[in-house]
Amino acid sequence: MEQRIESYRDLKVWQSSMTLAEDCYRFTKEFPRDEIYGMTSQMRRSAVSIAANIAEGYGRENRGSFIQFLRMAQGSLKELETHLLLACRVGLLRKDNEIELLLRCEEIGKMMRSLIRTVQAKQAE
Repeated sequence: MEQRIESYRDLKVWQSSMTLAEDCYRFTKEFPRDEIYGMTSQMRRSAVSIAANIAEGYGRENRGSFIQFLRMAQGSLKELETHLLLACRVGLLRKDNEIELLLRCEEIGKMMRSLIRTVQAKQAE
């Protein structure tokens, strides 16, 4: 039996995005104070933007808008991946943390692509 989605909070991709954002906050707490308006802020904003765009798109109650916001969430995901790679390159983030977060980004990206295909198929019906 298929689970009924009654809220964006029921979406596994939103739940995973929220956990990713929490982890980004946790890891960036260890960044130097002089990065508070730099990499810390950038990583946190892009991570939060993933879940926020999923929620906002779902709340529009229009499949076309939802797809558009899911694509914006994909863009924020790629932005976060770039920040993670750079943070590791410049020594702000440990390699094992980078790998862990990038693997989760990849998983979220796959879920988002699948959700976009599903919504597009329903839109075409």
